[in-house]
Amino acid sequence: MIDQVQFNDQGLVPAIIQDSETKEVLTLAYMNKESLAKTIETGETWFFSRSRKELWHKGETSGHTQKVVEMKWDCDQDAILVQVLPNGVACHKGEVSCFHETIYTGEEQAEIADYQILKRLEEVIAEREQARPEGAYTTYLFESGVDKILKKVGEESAEVIIAAKNRDREELKWESADLLYHLMVLLREQELPFAEVLNVLNKRHEEKKPVS
Repeated sequence: MIDQVQFNDQGLVPAIIQDSETKEVLTLAYMNKESLAKTIETGETWFFSRSRKELWHKGETSGHTQKVVEMKWDCDQDAILVQVLPNGVACHKGEVSCFHETIYTGEEQAEIADYQILKRLEEVIAEREQARPEGAYTTYLFESGVDKILKKVGEESAEVIIAAKNRDREELKWESADLLYHLMVLLREQELPFAEVLNVLNKRHEEKKPVS
């Protein structure tokens, strides 16, 4: 496979790193034959630093490694898409993605919520469970136990039903957000990653695709 990659005159190929769960583009880096081979061998991303002229293992010092899920090349075989499970942020500035600064937003995009919030919400809930900051509502839920969390999921489900029955779109929006939050807390309490729920939905979708 490596011999088929079309490296440029410097012996490099651009590698687009993408979160395999959220599909968010995390960073753009470069690989040479050696770093590509080490990525395949170790199952974690390795790159070639153009400034330092050396290989570097993502997360070697920060601990923010990237476990490779799948690798693809484009139609010309001169760019690689690497889908990963990140263990922490990708950007050296502490951001999830290196592409965190918006330079233009179209009118149609302005009102669309970023679905990546589900990923970030899961991370915040996990942090709250570990740190248990005093006065935080999430801390209160975890310290109250599963029965309290289940009660809140039930209450918010009922609120969603009432809002829908009343055709109150504004109320339905807020109650749905409350339900999703409490469901995420429950999944964390049960040690069930949200990705496994998404995998079930994806599997159902794939099974229902028409056979050509």
